[in-house]
Amino acid sequence: MFLDIFKYVELLYFCDMLTTETYQKEFVKYLEQYISFKEPQNLYDPIKYILKLGGKRLRPVLTLMTCDIFEVDYKESLDAALAIEVFHNFSLVHDDIMDDAPLRRAKETVHEKWDINTGILSGDAMLIMAYQMFENYSDSTFRNLAKLFSKTALEVCEGQQYDIDFETRDDVTLPEYLKMIEYKTAVLVAAAMQMGAIIAKASIEDQNSIYEFGKNLGIAFQLQDDYLDAFGDPKTFGKQVGGDIIENKKTYLYIKALEFLAQDDKEELLQLFSTTPEDSSDKIDRAKYLFKHSGSADATKKEIESYTKKAFSILESMQISNEKKEVLLQFGESLITREV
Repeated sequence: MFLDIFKYVELLYFCDMLTTETYQKEFVKYLEQYISFKEPQNLYDPIKYILKLGGKRLRPVLTLMTCDIFEVDYKESLDAALAIEVFHNFSLVHDDIMDDAPLRRAKETVHEKWDINTGILSGDAMLIMAYQMFENYSDSTFRNLAKLFSKTALEVCEGQQYDIDFETRDDVTLPEYLKMIEYKTAVLVAAAMQMGAIIAKASIEDQNSIYEFGKNLGIAFQLQDDYLDAFGDPKTFGKQVGGDIIENKKTYLYIKALEFLAQDDKEELLQLFSTTPEDSSDKIDRAKYLFKHSGSADATKKEIESYTKKAFSILESMQISNEKKEVLLQFGESLITREV
């Protein structure tokens, strides 16, 4: 399943499509034009700051790529891609306030650099700005984009609330956890892809299919992130390995381990996830041992593969060329086999 990057670039060339790096560069150029100087500075400077912090730009790239997949110039979808990215960063600003997080992408969070009131107000403005981007489309396209966006935005909020609720519960089930990551993470990936299809005026069947493809890939992506948080290489992962363990997050690894472990080990894991020691290195090491010893680590990898296969199987019925299906397959594999 490992990506042969040269084969991927060759496929994109053969399909008369751009590389993901080119989509990303084109999007960033469009973004920089959008976040030009505005008044009042204390409202717009924090917005400019968070949007310039970088990141993978995964969601807007998917919007551009999907529009291209359905034979329409990807530049037609730049406004929708921008709406997705602005909304995503709005959610990060507010999440950081709720988590009292000091850093985002190794830089100060908005509420730390300014203050909480500024973070709330600038975040609110970003949500409105995201909706504004759809006004650049025809009436029918605007309605379809706004309807999808409203549904998705509400689901992301629901996912965030589930995540908060789980912090104080010891009885979170796997179906509940999977629903949480579907809403908090996967639906925005799915919507990003469906927006590209809407703008390209793909059939309703293909719009729904690309949404399901993105949703299943998004779930696999988050499960992979959970796995890498525990077992990733600190040199490539890009953030502290073991962060979820330190914060007592009830991830798939944790819930599955509780299901598999004998009673004594189960009680140990529950105890580990009820404490926050100053030095968490022993806690991380022991939790990782229990994840592996129980079979939870292997079960998580199998679940990642299962959702990836589910996503790929959806492509079979879509009305696009085999070459473009292969592009989506290769892109999906690049996400799931990543180490960052």
